[in-house]
Amino acid sequence: MNTKLKNNMGLTTDEAKKLQIEYGKNELTPKKKENFFFKILKVISEPMFLLLISTAVIYFIFGEPTDAFIMLIFVVGIIGIEVLQEWRTDKTLNSLKNLSAPHVKVIRDGVEREILSSEIVPNDVMIIHEGVKIPADGKIIRQNDLCVDESSLTGESEGVWKTINKNNENEISNSENYWRKDYCYAGTIVIQGMAHILVDKIGQETEYGKIGAAVINAEESPTPLQKQTGKLIKTCVIIAGALFLTVCIVTWSNLSDLDFGERLTASILAGITLAMAMIPEEFPVILTVFLSMGAWRLAKKKSLVHKLPSVETLGAISVLCVDKTGTITKNQMEVQEFYSVISDEDIFCETMGLACETDAYDPMEKAMIRYCEENGITKSHLFGGDLIDEYAFTNELKMMGHIWFHDDEIIIAAKGSPESILPLCSFDDSEYKKIENRINEMSEKGLRVIAVAFSKPKNKSEIPPKLTDCKLELNGLVGLSDPPRESVEKDIEICNNAGIRVVMITGDNGITAVSIAKKIGIKNCDVIITGDMIEKMSDEELREKIKTVNIFSRVIPEHKMRVVKAFKDNGEIVAMTGDGVNDAPALKYADIGIAMGGRGSEVARDASDIILMDDNFSTIVETVRDGRRIFDNIKKAVGYVFAIHIPIAMASLFAPILGIPTDDLFLLPIHVVLLELIIDPTCSIVLERQPEIRAIRIKIYWIPSC
Repeated sequence: MNTKLKNNMGLTTDEAKKLQIEYGKNELTPKKKENFFFKILKVISEPMFLLLISTAVIYFIFGEPTDAFIMLIFVVGIIGIEVLQEWRTDKTLNSLKNLSAPHVKVIRDGVEREILSSEIVPNDVMIIHEGVKIPADGKIIRQNDLCVDESSLTGESEGVWKTINKNNENEISNSENYWRKDYCYAGTIVIQGMAHILVDKIGQETEYGKIGAAVINAEESPTPLQKQTGKLIKTCVIIAGALFLTVCIVTWSNLSDLDFGERLTASILAGITLAMAMIPEEFPVILTVFLSMGAWRLAKKKSLVHKLPSVETLGAISVLCVDKTGTITKNQMEVQEFYSVISDEDIFCETMGLACETDAYDPMEKAMIRYCEENGITKSHLFGGDLIDEYAFTNELKMMGHIWFHDDEIIIAAKGSPESILPLCSFDDSEYKKIENRINEMSEKGLRVIAVAFSKPKNKSEIPPKLTDCKLELNGLVGLSDPPRESVEKDIEICNNAGIRVVMITGDNGITAVSIAKKIGIKNCDVIITGDMIEKMSDEELREKIKTVNIFSRVIPEHKMRVVKAFKDNGEIVAMTGDGVNDAPALKYADIGIAMGGRGSEVARDASDIILMDDNFSTIVETVRDGRRIFDNIKKAVGYVFAIHIPIAMASLFAPILGIPTDDLFLLPIHVVLLELIIDPTCSIVLERQPEIRAIRIKIYWIPSC
């Protein structure tokens, strides 16, 4: 919006009402629910169902309603199983919905008011503070120490310090700096400070909303199972069609002594019997039962199946694309290294804690306080003194400090980037070189390095007005990182041994990504492709590059989509995991999308095929293992089905070949249906419980030649 705000007084109530009529509510366009009638049509449009329904219609025409009803009962039963599975999944998904913050403060009529986030309109002045989930996109017009966690959109694990752009009000994003520093985005969380935001975009117009709309409108692509089954059925239908015509003609010729009506009925029934014997009508039953039971087993292991065919697809994946933040890592900062330059590490640890906020929300400060408590320094001891004053963090200074009266003395506890803290301390050259080398070592490990220092004024009059005026004594360095989950390294090894290539796609920086990749055992992690590099590559170049590269850093949603597409174009079957809004397009486009059910965004869950209820990477490995077992057992069942069809087809051929009258047919269509839709699936169900027999499979082709 280009409207200028007068004195940051916000809108009037009347203006807000007019704008809401013009722009609508601040809500994502809900995903259109598929009509129940269309769900049924989608199921019965499969060739095997069409054949059953056609046969039932013919029975109705020739006066055999009982047989017709029996066939229709089978159709209704199979549809019921699929609809029941979808209903159970939808019910669970509805309980997971967790949209933007339900309330937010705005300035209306010159005063602060709390309103529903859905009632925000463009040009509202929105007030955000620590802990708030931002409900709309907007430009920062006032801020104080504002730091925002944008990992749900960008994949960047570190908070982003925001600024006010005073020089160019219409600053726009570009490929090198897609996410603006003077702008806040819906779906992100404030981890420090406060700000006034001039709302610019709401609902679908936000970056969050655009990704959600793209996901909702994306076309569904058939799974590998559906593709292979489709090819098999088409082949069988062609053969059955040819045999149908042949048998009809032979039967018509052999029954010349009958009248026209009886002759026609016998010819059609004989042809349909053989056609049904050739076409595997059991496939919908076997696939639905096997996949439904597989989905039920997976649900017991905290893996919710959104779409039944995806159960089998899991067993066929050859590339697993994973998001770093929150999927491989804990999405929780931890102190990894502690380098003290003073003799008493307890004093260093205590100073670090005193430099943190008393009610910490920033992940780094939480990690520091947690480290203090693990080392016997409680919060009650840390913050039991009097807080005299503080030096606020600014993006320019990149450091902060607290002034405490603690243990009967005044102490200035400061922390920040080494580049900001070290110039305020006194060192000789050798000491400085030693500290500099340690900083470089910690940085190369992908750690975020924080320097901690202190000063002890004798009285309040000696407290400098600015932190930059302080003469500090360095306590030491703290190395923090978002560590990988404990079981991930073992899980990656299992994937490697199973022939599944693990690829990391993250919005984080390359150094951190490579460091994490080395820790967890991702192969070929020394070479990375950045988002900027992807921008400059053609699709052909990208397809060639990804054959050997497993780390992609500083990527935006469009880049993730291109990477997944490139893998698929190379003939891979791709699974994509993620939890943020930024992962949703790639989740949707992958052969199978795996979202996190706990911390995952609603957009990511809607885009996925499988949802991990416990947000555990290990569950992915277990799910893949179960997917392979199900794939193996479906393969066994398919072999069993074709073995049964051969004698049924031979029996169906006896009557037309031998010229047997219609009343003496060995098998009628209803008999074939009973054999193939009851006896056959019932016997094959024992195969569903068979254990996995292969540890490794990259690509399996199991379509029998008909």
